[in-house]
Amino acid sequence: MSPEEPRTDSPNVPWPDIVKFIRQLGHDIRNNLNAVELQSAYLAELAEQMELKGEVKRLREMVSEIGKGLQQLSAAIGRTGQTLISYPAADFVEDLRQKLTKNSPNEASKVSWEVQLKTEKLQIDPIMTQEALLELFANAFHHERNVKGITAKAYVDTDNFVFELREPKAKFELSTKDWGREPLRHVSQGHYGLGLNRVRIIVEAHGGKFGANYERASSTLITKITFPTAA
Repeated sequence: MSPEEPRTDSPNVPWPDIVKFIRQLGHDIRNNLNAVELQSAYLAELAEQMELKGEVKRLREMVSEIGKGLQQLSAAIGRTGQTLISYPAADFVEDLRQKLTKNSPNEASKVSWEVQLKTEKLQIDPIMTQEALLELFANAFHHERNVKGITAKAYVDTDNFVFELREPKAKFELSTKDWGREPLRHVSQGHYGLGLNRVRIIVEAHGGKFGANYERASSTLITKITFPTAA
């Protein structure tokens, strides 16, 4: 390469360094947002017209949403620190179902459930594992605006709790080889390709496995999570 030619190779930045950068950037921005929030509160005290008070209130709500988004972003890339408890698998799935209905009532009503569980128990952090499975549903709902035909299956196979999310997809060209291992690969407004990576981190922290497979014969994307059942 001659001295006049620019370098075209991209820097190979380790993922931990990216995580550190994003967290520090989010922290710095939130500090500035906190200053804006304090200033907005002061303006609200000075405002006398109701219309002006309403505008200041909307400004504070916007600042709050930005700060909340940055906190969620930091959480999505961080490591997990789970607190494990013994939890009946059937209860876990039922709690998940109720939380999904509460969060996304319209989409949840179109999900078919096939639960084949008895008295099996899991050794899990129920909040974190529920977060992981809800992310799978959110991901499915986001990519399929007209949700229909999604099936959630929960069963036990060879001492493993298995959760499958089956989504009908007439066209699916993505590779499932590194499913959940390509953060920041697919980015759009408000979405940064971190959700599935977060799911994988949570599942693997519990000694589980996470992956996906596309069945062309039935045009179905099958996302699968397994956790070892408690002895």
